Amino acid sequence: MRARELAVEYPTVTPDDGALDAARLLAGHGLPALIVADARGRPVAVLPGSRLLRLLIPRYVRDDPALAHVYDEDHADRLCAPLAERTVADLLRQDELPLPVVGADATVMEIASVMDQARSPLVAVCERRGEAMLGAIAVPHLLTRLLPGE
Repeated sequence: MRARELAVEYPTVTPDDGALDAARLLAGHGLPALIVADARGRPVAVLPGSRLLRLLIPRYVRDDPALAHVYDEDHADRLCAPLAERTVADLLRQDELPLPVVGADATVMEIASVMDQARSPLVAVCERRGEAMLGAIAVPHLLTRLLPGE
C-alpha cells in the first residue's frame, strides 16, 4: 500500500494563524498534531499537540513537576490565555528534526520510518517534495492498516 492510498484530507494552519485558533482546531477534531503549510499549501512544519501543551505549562512546573500537584484548577483554567497573543509561528520549534513529509509512492515502511525519524505522529503526503499537500497520515490510521484483523 502506498502513501497516496493511505492519505486522508487533513486540516492545516499557516504560520500567521493564531495559536489559540490552532489549539481549538487540534482539540475540536481530536488531532494528534497540526500540519503547518505555507500560502501555496506546501507543508513547512508539524506542530504536535504535545508541543502545544508544553508551551502552556509554566516553566517552574516544567523544572519541578512536583509543583503541578499544587496548581489549583482556577489557575489551570487560565493556562490557555497566553495563546491569544501568539501565532502558530511562535509555537514552532526550530530543531534539527526532519520535516515529516513523504512522497505519494512511499511504502508503509517508509512512512513509519519518517514518523520515527521526525518523532512525529503525523506525516504529510505530497506528490513530490516541495509541492502542495495531497493529504496526511496519522499513526492511528497507519496502525489500522498494519494491524492484522481479529
